Amino acid sequence: MELNDKNQVKKTGVLSNFLWRFAERCGAQIIQFVVSLILARILAPEAYGTIALVLVFSQILQVFVDSGFGSALIQKKDADELDFSSVFWFNIVWCLVLYGIIFFCAPLIANFYNDETLTAVVRVLCLVVVVSGLKNVQQAYVSRTMQFKRFFWATLVGTIASAVSGISLALLGFGVWALVAQKLVNLVIDTIMLWFTVRWRPKFIFSFERLKKLFSFGWKLLVSSLLETLYNNLRQLIIGKVYTKEDLAYYNQGVLFPKAIVENVNTSIDSVLLPTMSKAQDDPSRVKQMTRRAIKTSTYIMAPLMMGLAFCANTIVSVILTDKWLPCVPFLQIFCITYMFYPIHTANLNAIKAMGRSDLFLILEIVKKVVGFAVLFATLWFGVLVMAYSLLFTSLANQIINSWPNKKLMNYGYLEQLKDILPGIMLAVFMGICVKCIEFIPMPLILTLVIQILAGAAIYILLSKLLKLESFEYLTDILKSFIKKKGKTEKK
Repeated sequence: MELNDKNQVKKTGVLSNFLWRFAERCGAQIIQFVVSLILARILAPEAYGTIALVLVFSQILQVFVDSGFGSALIQKKDADELDFSSVFWFNIVWCLVLYGIIFFCAPLIANFYNDETLTAVVRVLCLVVVVSGLKNVQQAYVSRTMQFKRFFWATLVGTIASAVSGISLALLGFGVWALVAQKLVNLVIDTIMLWFTVRWRPKFIFSFERLKKLFSFGWKLLVSSLLETLYNNLRQLIIGKVYTKEDLAYYNQGVLFPKAIVENVNTSIDSVLLPTMSKAQDDPSRVKQMTRRAIKTSTYIMAPLMMGLAFCANTIVSVILTDKWLPCVPFLQIFCITYMFYPIHTANLNAIKAMGRSDLFLILEIVKKVVGFAVLFATLWFGVLVMAYSLLFTSLANQIINSWPNKKLMNYGYLEQLKDILPGIMLAVFMGICVKCIEFIPMPLILTLVIQILAGAAIYILLSKLLKLESFEYLTDILKSFIKKKGKTEKK
């Protein structure tokens, strides 16, 4: 009985952190969703194309900001004050160097795309790199100590402030600078809030030896993340150069909605899963149990969201973004399918990191990127849509590659993983087909969308209950336990 109670406490503790992280991501994304809706109606697609090009470079620099140290601090069992302070001071200097490089390279980027306005945009937007140097160790500390409530308040205030600044500048006619302000203000306020709410402060201590040990684990994650970021953004660089800014805007707008949903669920799970798994890194059976649960539960949540969005894409785009954005619908549907399988990637890779196998992590990234770059260059000249469709093939290949080591590490291979997620996916597809049929009933688009959302949720939940899907019953039991525990706490 005591063991069961202890396990239940662990479950509700992990769930509590997940719910705080999920609430943080949902709060941020709901606000950003409304802001994106308003800005998309005010700004031209070309402005989005410009910011998409610049974001590629800031995201690449962002990889170097962390340098793998964040994950190394979370994964290391006995990380102490000297480890955290050493990483902090190194990051400050490193981020200033990175910003100096991008500042002087900005004119070269502008010349490459034949757009002189990019110089100023690059120099201002890439200030996020300097700010991130102040934030990322605080972020690692919060994740390691499982204080995800801190993320909630910091993100909420930062998102609201960025919304006000972005919309205000857009209404005043500042165009792309409204989007720049939105990104920069969000990170600045978020960082300030974390510094006010998190107790950790760097001390004036530094150790190259500690930094070297952390880097021995982290450099493989750095290279892996760099490959991933370069690969994910290379399509945007190519589209911006070979095709038009409007093509790039439609491509990016297509990824916006599914990515926003996935980041809510996936980032929440990712943040909680790595530190939780790291504590059980010496017990492969326990890591397998957590990996399996993460894959089954997150796919069960993700699949209906992605399929619902894919089947209702035309209605959603027309109602929310207006008909001028309808060319982004095919891209949106493609990304919905690829993002639906992200839980497999996240859980498998977190298991590998938690068990200290950053060497395998790097090998997997190299193999995936060889396949990905080959497919990308094979489809480059056949149009933006064909490039997007190629993601369906690489998504399947990446699932198999990411799961391959875990067949040996913890006896949990891809076929078993596929068997675990198929019930939720099949039910989600059926639900998507049902809500798609509602489009053929003559009625105002806004009413169609509301009915599709309500019907989709009702169909998925009702059939889950009738079919007694294991993931549905698991989530129901955990939520009941969580509510019961909160009720007891409030009575005390």
